[in-house]
Amino acid sequence: MMNSGTQAKLPVIDFSNPNLKPGSPEWDLVKFQVRQALEEYSCFEASFDQVVELRNAVFGAMEEVFDLPLEIKKLYVSDKPFRGYFGHQSKLLESMMIDEAKSAENIEQRLTTTLWPHGNISFSKTLVSFTELASRLEKTIRRIIFEIFGVEKYIDEHIDSTNYLLKLMKYNAPQTNEPTIGAVAHNDMNTVTLLYQNEVDGLQIQNKDGDWINVQPSPNSFIGSPLNIKSLGPPLLQIWLNGGLSATYHRVVVKGNNTRYSAGLFAASRGGYQVKAPEELVDEKNPMLFKPFDYEEFLGFYLTQVAPGGARTGLTTYCSAKILA
Repeated sequence: MMNSGTQAKLPVIDFSNPNLKPGSPEWDLVKFQVRQALEEYSCFEASFDQVVELRNAVFGAMEEVFDLPLEIKKLYVSDKPFRGYFGHQSKLLESMMIDEAKSAENIEQRLTTTLWPHGNISFSKTLVSFTELASRLEKTIRRIIFEIFGVEKYIDEHIDSTNYLLKLMKYNAPQTNEPTIGAVAHNDMNTVTLLYQNEVDGLQIQNKDGDWINVQPSPNSFIGSPLNIKSLGPPLLQIWLNGGLSATYHRVVVKGNNTRYSAGLFAASRGGYQVKAPEELVDEKNPMLFKPFDYEEFLGFYLTQVAPGGARTGLTTYCSAKILA
């Protein structure tokens, strides 16, 4: 029988204060809390009261889209890696990844009109509002992380090169009280991930001792940080910071008769942008660990390098293979 995980409370950091601006006492306090959380847990719970107003609309929209007939959902495709609709092999999980999710026009033309040819304005508006809100929080978290590492002068360039992807996930109820894997253990490969879930728990993170910890965020919280907001650490930011952050494994374990919905905002580098560690983080004691690379090129390589079911090269390995001599 699979271990369902132990209970633990992640650090809760409040990002809701309107006075939370760079240089303010509130900012310095949150930066201190983020630093502590990353050092001790490599993740945290981000409290953001503004999201509560969208909660019912977001999960209502997710129920609406996943309740569509399978043949309709399969119409949502993309020529870019990992975008579009996916029905996963476990049959418990199905998902939709939306590219350039901050673009209202993109959501309307590529997603909504594909699924509802006659339109669905409320659905589009809900996704756009959620993406705008979550991306605002993500930018704040990323700016704080950059300040912690002393490379805040690069934040504008970094944000300008960001592509926000919105992933909608539905975990069908397994109809058993036996803990069942809904999403296998992994770390995200992007820069920052913000996860927002309904009342059905299931997210677990692996601590430094290798134990699986259940995560139970409140309705006004994202679980995240620089890695996966919860701060599950994506290798992309780890590489940009020249190994300054470590990645954290996470998975989803479901049970019972209730459906789990989760929305994830993934910040990643746009195609054409060269991911490279800042010179401030490279010296004789800390040589450059990874060569510059294009994130979208890596995704294409990752998707096609082996037959389905075979081993794939992870992002850090992909970059390390091209390490400077």
